[in-house]
Amino acid sequence: MYAEERQQVIAAQAREQGRVEVVRLADELAVTPETIRRDLSRLERRGVLKRVHGGAIPLDRIGFEPAVEDRGQRMVAEKERIAKRALAELPAEGSILLDAGTTTAQVAKALPQDRELTVVTNALDIAVDLANRPNVTLLTIGGRVRSRTLAAVDTWASSVLDELYVDVAFIATNGVSVERGLTTPDAGEAGTKRTMVRAARRVVLLADHTKLGNDNLVRFAEISDIDTLITDSGADGRLISQIEQADVEVIRA
Repeated sequence: MYAEERQQVIAAQAREQGRVEVVRLADELAVTPETIRRDLSRLERRGVLKRVHGGAIPLDRIGFEPAVEDRGQRMVAEKERIAKRALAELPAEGSILLDAGTTTAQVAKALPQDRELTVVTNALDIAVDLANRPNVTLLTIGGRVRSRTLAAVDTWASSVLDELYVDVAFIATNGVSVERGLTTPDAGEAGTKRTMVRAARRVVLLADHTKLGNDNLVRFAEISDIDTLITDSGADGRLISQIEQADVEVIRA
């Protein structure tokens, strides 16, 4: 395979998966990691990718967010494993907050039927899934609804959250790194997420491995604001170590 063909493959994978990793690409394309790093550097100079620790992300991911339907079709097995493991973080009884997101939506689907819970959410799809659950007291947060995420955001949502204090908040993110914290492309959604983090005794971040090491446009929390990160087994060990050194419990599902 010529270098140009290889770089086209790399760019296509980055757009499809949201992230490419040096070691995996080297194995898949039967070249050395150094060759892949040179390819990534060339793609970065051409404005196609942005280099991140251990790999690269498509440049448009910093300011662009795919629709919820598209995100729901990616990393499905990993998100299901993360959601299943997140059930261990539920209180025996009490209140939880479910942020809008495809992984948090999996948590909603997997909530046990034999436990009385108050669930607060700003996600329309999660609210619909839980509306008829007899063991769930559902509180929905209003606000401007973003069509890309089905999340209610902005000052209306944040004003409601300011009055709440839940046992556990399950938070979603577009990117997380030790240097930049938790980030997302939209300022309105970032503001609502910021209030969610303040509204919980414990904060559990649910993020598949493609989110780790990525930075987006707007920061809504520091890494120190998170108590537990649940990710999948594909997560880079070096990134995990960095996060653990910031005093965050990391669980790989």
